Amino acid sequence: MNFHGGNIYAFADELGCDANEIIDFSSNIHFKQAVDWRELPLNLQPYADPNYTDLKYAIKQHYALPKDVGIEVFNGASAAIFALLRLLKPENLVLYGPIFSDYERVAESLNCNLHIINRFNDDLFTPVPENSTIIFVNPSTPDGKLYDLLALVAHWKAKNCTILIDESFLDFCDAPSMMQFIGEYKKLFVVKSLCKFYGCAGVRVGFIAAPYLENTGAYESSWRISTFDNIYMQAALKNTAFIEQTRIETKRLRARLEQVLMNSNLFDTFYEGKANFVLARIKNENLNLQKKLAQSKILIRKCDSFDFLYSNDIRFAVKSQTDIEKLANALASIHV
Repeated sequence: MNFHGGNIYAFADELGCDANEIIDFSSNIHFKQAVDWRELPLNLQPYADPNYTDLKYAIKQHYALPKDVGIEVFNGASAAIFALLRLLKPENLVLYGPIFSDYERVAESLNCNLHIINRFNDDLFTPVPENSTIIFVNPSTPDGKLYDLLALVAHWKAKNCTILIDESFLDFCDAPSMMQFIGEYKKLFVVKSLCKFYGCAGVRVGFIAAPYLENTGAYESSWRISTFDNIYMQAALKNTAFIEQTRIETKRLRARLEQVLMNSNLFDTFYEGKANFVLARIKNENLNLQKKLAQSKILIRKCDSFDFLYSNDIRFAVKSQTDIEKLANALASIHV
């Protein structure tokens, strides 16, 4: 079994069970949902507002954005990233990896000069091309490290770079957003996915915040967000109790998950992180941990599809206390 994670359906099919039986540690989506969709005030008959006025207002209110900061919403963060890069058409694109493979794919489609800086081993202040476009994910993935970016942003600004910060996992952490600095630099863009924090991978809503967003949606279809997605996300953003509880739970459960992995004695490296997942390296390169855990219907995320990582680098999402204890029991039964 060589699953990279996320596809519980193929995994369940191979095991001959129902997808609902899978304990999915591979997907870094919050294990709780912020909203009971059955209680939403839905009217699915009329066309949605093509400008998504109410949703944009809810986002700006929630993140306390200044009035002069523009918002554009998309069918998920990936769609937002693709639209923005197609608009910018960068000659030089600088990625700080490991990073989502989507970024490399869009760079290839745009025929950019691609530069990848290794966050683990390279100097983060490595010189970058003048006028290049920078992409940095904070907290990072798949390790979840949280960076203080102020000095780096100054480094990039000195080269007149366009800066794209992906903060899709920042809401899990008690840390400030770079959105507060958008007004100070006209080439700073912040992208966020909302489905990860609010536990709704099937609800596709992401957004870009920037000083200007003319024509950002030019490559997107009309009504790119459904009425359901629109109403659901507005309700989720209002659930402030969920937000505070999630941050407290993430810290506690992440610590328990890390302890479970340490106690297993199967791992020799634990990467620094603050987000809702843990990245660890298996001691024995020949151990097919996914095959072992399949007996307990547990799916994990091998990270060899990321630059600078290998098949024995495994990401575990923060799950419920019950699921973490099931993982502990499964790991305890593995002997190498």
